[in-house]
Amino acid sequence: MADWLTPHLTQLLTWLAFPEHGLSTVFLISFISATLLPLGSEPAVFGLIKLNPDLFWSAILVATAGNTLGGIVSWWMGYGAHQALDLVRKRKQHTDPASSSLGDKMHGHALVWLEKLGPKACLLSWLPGVGDPLCAVAGWLKMPLLPCAIYMAIGKLLRYVVMTSLLLWVF
Repeated sequence: MADWLTPHLTQLLTWLAFPEHGLSTVFLISFISATLLPLGSEPAVFGLIKLNPDLFWSAILVATAGNTLGGIVSWWMGYGAHQALDLVRKRKQHTDPASSSLGDKMHGHALVWLEKLGPKACLLSWLPGVGDPLCAVAGWLKMPLLPCAIYMAIGKLLRYVVMTSLLLWVF
């Protein structure tokens, strides 16, 4: 099987390295990695730029756009989950007015901190492990989408510039 896989894998990687395919691949990987699915986009961005140094800014901007759009999808998921919970709460209150609110129990120190910080908290959406859920929490808290998206884009752009520059400097 390895004899069959190696040439096909090499062919696929060569195809993905072409500028016309590489940027769309970077966009897709960056988009998916900004959702709650565990996937890192930095290796794809670094690989494309290492093979095509003239695509540095194109790859950075495409990755930032894909990652920001993925963050916006996560924001909408959080917003939608809150809307659905609100519907469930309304139904429960009609049947059991004494029932306690799940949303009230969920407000801990982190949520209070995020509410105080507002959309600026989305600057931290680039952080591994907490950045993707942060976008969903921003939606859950019904923070305004446009400012959240702008802060997400700024944080993600800075991350790609710094991470890719460091990788290029080291390797």
